[in-house]
Amino acid sequence: MIHLVARRLRADHRDRVIAWLGGIDGPRRPEALESLAAEGVDHETAMIIDTSEGPIIVYAMQTDDLERSRAVTDESQRPIDAEHRAVMRAADAGPVAAEIVLDLRADER
Repeated sequence: MIHLVARRLRADHRDRVIAWLGGIDGPRRPEALESLAAEGVDHETAMIIDTSEGPIIVYAMQTDDLERSRAVTDESQRPIDAEHRAVMRAADAGPVAAEIVLDLRADER
């Protein structure tokens, strides 16, 4: 199942978040993939949308058990996970009001 999260980013942290995620998708990719496997996440992607009210980050994760994934992430002692929590918490400027308007799944046929 795909899970979406949208959060506002502090504008002064936008470039830091991009650099951090670029490192995860670059030289630290093997470490990040190990972390995803431990969390039971099959796919994760993120995008930043610049709005007149500041940047918004949208995460999409594919996992069959979101609660387990979050628990593993929150309890992880992996350096990459601790750093990710620190970067993202520092950049977090609060929730985004959003409404899911379409949720189709092929397995519902």
